[in-house]
Amino acid sequence: MRVPSTHVTTHEVPVLLHRLDDALPVPGRAHPGDAGVDLHARQDVTLEPGQRALVGTGIAIALPDGYAAFTHPRSGLAARHGITIVNAPGTVDAGYRGEILINLLNTDSTEPFTVRRGDRIAQLIVQPVSVVAFTEVTALPGSDRGTSGHGGSGGFGAGAPATDETTTSGFTTRASTLTEKD
Repeated sequence: MRVPSTHVTTHEVPVLLHRLDDALPVPGRAHPGDAGVDLHARQDVTLEPGQRALVGTGIAIALPDGYAAFTHPRSGLAARHGITIVNAPGTVDAGYRGEILINLLNTDSTEPFTVRRGDRIAQLIVQPVSVVAFTEVTALPGSDRGTSGHGGSGGFGAGAPATDETTTSGFTTRASTLTEKD
């Protein structure tokens, strides 16, 4: 049963696609309503435990201005084999015209994994992006959250790790120190 929608916000975005390998399928959705399209491996590659490799997808795209595409790991590869994308999500800017490459990583500590030509290795999601207009200020306004981050909202322990701050040439370096609780 489909969930009824009272406000549909999806629309088709025109994207030019150049197939660099005609034997590979055109990216497509596995199911109606899926956010991403599947990208396929252009070559065989075996990833040893902890190894990463750039894997071609056999496609190049031209996105309209105001859009970017993002490559995401496939949940099945991650859950079953520990395969993910190093820089997830990978960003494909509107001006990029080269082959989309996926930087795969085998996070399994003991088992190698072989990607075969034609395997689905990532998902591509196209989204509108905003152009940022930065305004430099000497201080930021306060907020309920403040500067709390990296575990500061609780869970998984007794709070954020203690830090030592060092400022050199205008840059602040924070060294985290984890301490065992009595």
